[in-house]
Amino acid sequence: MRKLLLLIGLLAGLVATQVLFAQSATGTIQFEDRVNLHRRLPPDRQEMKAMMPEYRTNKFQLIFNVEESLYKPIIEDEEDQEFSNAGGGMRMRFRTPNVETYLNYNIGMIIQKQEFMGKDYLIEDSVKVSPWKFGTETKTILGYDCKQAYYTDEAQLNVNGEVRTEKREITAWFTDKIRPFLGPERFNSLPGTVLALDINGGERVMLAVKVDLHELKKNELKAPEKGEKITQEAYRKLVEEQMKRMGSNGRAFIRN
Repeated sequence: MRKLLLLIGLLAGLVATQVLFAQSATGTIQFEDRVNLHRRLPPDRQEMKAMMPEYRTNKFQLIFNVEESLYKPIIEDEEDQEFSNAGGGMRMRFRTPNVETYLNYNIGMIIQKQEFMGKDYLIEDSVKVSPWKFGTETKTILGYDCKQAYYTDEAQLNVNGEVRTEKREITAWFTDKIRPFLGPERFNSLPGTVLALDINGGERVMLAVKVDLHELKKNELKAPEKGEKITQEAYRKLVEEQMKRMGSNGRAFIRN
């Protein structure tokens, strides 16, 4: 509890110091999330490259005001996409992930809506500050001057029913001209707005393609409500147990 109170105090203090940069800190940012599917295949599944595209791209939007944000998928008319190998044999269908991430900075809480096995779950967690280190490089994204930050963490995966950990090299580019502590998914603990994020040197890239600063409509930003409430730890165990029962072949990410 003490750590949470300190974190909330830190967030509130930094928000106050940057309020001059955030007079219009409401609006939406559209992201393209591109995943290299071939690089995510385990060594014993390399033959599947012929049956799937190298990249899969989904569209998301980040809706925000001064204290809250909601990162959710943009569902288009043709949501499902099918791919087949040259011989017209096995087909693979890819669907836009039904995941929403809501963050309330005022109380230091995250709610993630996650679909698993056809059921929606609401995973509640506290805000956590990632161990960012600041680089010296800069780049311009959509007209915004962005600074570099990076860190390394570990993601848990289920491989053939066995839970393993895998290191992730994460690099972000953020601007201080929109609003602090804003970014896609849980990458929102920098003193600015993350407009680009790279995981493992191109394995996954989230890039802002449009920034629209405007006054939000009523109920445009609200926490997800439909789903079974569950803790992060309980959800992780649920996924692990289900993967073991299914005898999972390949990989399933357990956490972001």
